[in-house]
Amino acid sequence: MMAFINRIFPILLCISLFSSCTTNTQVDLIVFNAKIYTVDSTFTTAEAFAVKNGIFIDIGTSEVILKRYKAKETIDAKGKPVYPGFYDAHAHFFMFAELLDQADLTGATSIGEVIDKLKIYHLSHPEKKWIVGAGWDQNLWSEKAFPTKDSLDKYFPDIPVYLSRIDYHAAWVNSKALGIARLDSGKTVEGGLIMIDSLGHPAGILVDNATSLVSMHIPEEAEINLLMSLRRAQDSLFSVGLTTIVDAGLNPDQLEILTKFYAQDSLKIRDYAMILAEPNDIENYIRQGVYDSDRLSIKSVKLMADGALGSRGACLLEHYHDHPSKGFLLRSPAEFDETIRLLANSPFQVNTHAIGDSANRLILDAYGKHLKDSKSRRWRIEHAQVIAPDDFKKFNKFHIIPSIQPTHATSDMYWAEERLGAERIKGAYAYKELLQQYGLVALGSDFPVEHFNPLYGFHAAVARVDKTGFPGGGFQMENALTREEALRGMTIWAAFSCFQERKRGSIEKGKDADFVILEDDIMTAPDNALRDIKTLRTIIAGETVFLRD
Repeated sequence: MMAFINRIFPILLCISLFSSCTTNTQVDLIVFNAKIYTVDSTFTTAEAFAVKNGIFIDIGTSEVILKRYKAKETIDAKGKPVYPGFYDAHAHFFMFAELLDQADLTGATSIGEVIDKLKIYHLSHPEKKWIVGAGWDQNLWSEKAFPTKDSLDKYFPDIPVYLSRIDYHAAWVNSKALGIARLDSGKTVEGGLIMIDSLGHPAGILVDNATSLVSMHIPEEAEINLLMSLRRAQDSLFSVGLTTIVDAGLNPDQLEILTKFYAQDSLKIRDYAMILAEPNDIENYIRQGVYDSDRLSIKSVKLMADGALGSRGACLLEHYHDHPSKGFLLRSPAEFDETIRLLANSPFQVNTHAIGDSANRLILDAYGKHLKDSKSRRWRIEHAQVIAPDDFKKFNKFHIIPSIQPTHATSDMYWAEERLGAERIKGAYAYKELLQQYGLVALGSDFPVEHFNPLYGFHAAVARVDKTGFPGGGFQMENALTREEALRGMTIWAAFSCFQERKRGSIEKGKDADFVILEDDIMTAPDNALRDIKTLRTIIAGETVFLRD
C-alpha cells in the first residue's frame, strides 16, 4: 500500500501544481493597457490592476495581471491615463443641488442681465412661491457697487426674491422678502450687516449672519425633490471624475436626511460631511459622537470665523485698502476660544473657515492654545486666504492643514489687490508657502462658489491663470504648485486631510477601487489644454458610475 502511495503522490503533486499555474484567479474587474498614476509614496506608474469586491488587489504590468487573473469585466484603456478618483476637499453638495433648481446668476455682467435671467426663471417656474437664485457678483459689473432692493421691486413687487452672492456670504433681497421677515428698519446683527438706505431702512443687501433673517422663511423642498436634485448634482460630479467630496458645513436637518439617503443606498458618491456648528450646540454634538460608514463620514465640525473678501466681510488686521472698515468676525473671540477648547477635548476634527489675516491669526492661535498632540488631530483652516507674514509658520508649529481652493486665486485676482493693497496681497493665495509650511495642501473647489470641475482647480494651481490665459506669465507664480503637488492635493493629500489615506486617494493594494480615466494626460498636456480634458470613465468601488458616450 505504501509503495502505491509513494508512486502516486508525485503524480498528484504535479497535477496540482500544473492546475494552480494555469488557472487564473477570478476577479471582478481588470484595467489594462493604461498609464496608471498610482500617486503612491514614490509616485510610480503602472499598466494594469485587478479589482475584487471593490478593492484593488493587484497592480503591475498588463502581461502579468492578464495572466494572473480572469475577470468578469475588462477595460482596455488603450493607453489612456488613469488616476485615483478625484477628491474635492472643500465643497457644498446641498448648495450645488439646490442651485440646479434655482435661478443661476453666475457670470451676469450687469444688474440688467440679472433681471433678465430672473424673468426667464419666473416664467418657467410659475409654481414657485419664492424666486431664489445665486451667483451674482457686483465685481463683474461696471460700477462694482452693491445693488439695492429697488431694482428687484420694479419687476417683482408681489413675489419674494432672495439671491445669494457668488460667495454665499451676502444676499440681495426685495421688499416683499424683507416684509415677510419683518425687517423694516436697521437692526444690529452680531457677525452680520444689514445695509441701510438714506432713510435708515434696509437697502436690500444682507451680509453674513444677517442673511438668515430672511433665508429662514424660504419654504423647504420636499424630501423626494431634494433627493432628485442631489442625484442630478452627483451625476455632474461623476462626469468630471469626482469620487469623494467634503461637504463643508451641513446643519442638523441636512445631516439627518443625508444619513437617511445613504442608509437607503440612494447616493453613491463618497461624502465626508462637516457639522456646521452653532456654539450653543457643541456639547450636544460631542455627546452624539461621530458617524462613519463606507460612503458617509460625519466626524468633523465646521466653524465660521469670518465672511468673504468679495463682500468685505473677511476680518482683516488693518482696514480694507478700498474701504474704511476691517470686516468682522462672525462670533466673538471668547466664543471661538471656548468652542475650540471643548472640541479639542472631543474626538472631532475641527475645520474653520478663515479668509482675512485677522481671522486666520485668531483661529491659528486658538488651535495652538488648546490642541494637544496637534499632529495627530489634523485640524484644518478652510481657505487660509490672506495670511500675515508672521503667521505662516503657525501652520507648521501647530500642525494645521491648509485646505485651499486654487480657483479662488484666479477668480479674485482681478480685484483682490484693490481690497488688500500691493503689500498685503503678497500673503494672499500663497499656496506654495502654505505647502512648504505644513508639507501638504488639501485641494478643493468650494463649488458652487466656483465650478465643480477639479481640472479647473488643477489648472489654476499650476498655471495661475484664468480660462483665457490671463495674466500672461501667471498671477503670483511664486506660489504655483507643481503638477505632482496639485495631483496629490486632489487625491492622497485630500484623503489624508480627512483621515482616509489608508482607504483611498491612491491606487494601491487594499484600497478602495475608486479611479478615473481621462482622454488626455494632465501631467503632460499643455497648460492651455488642461481645462478641456474630458473624463471618459469614473469608477467607485469597481463600479462604473459615469461612462462618456
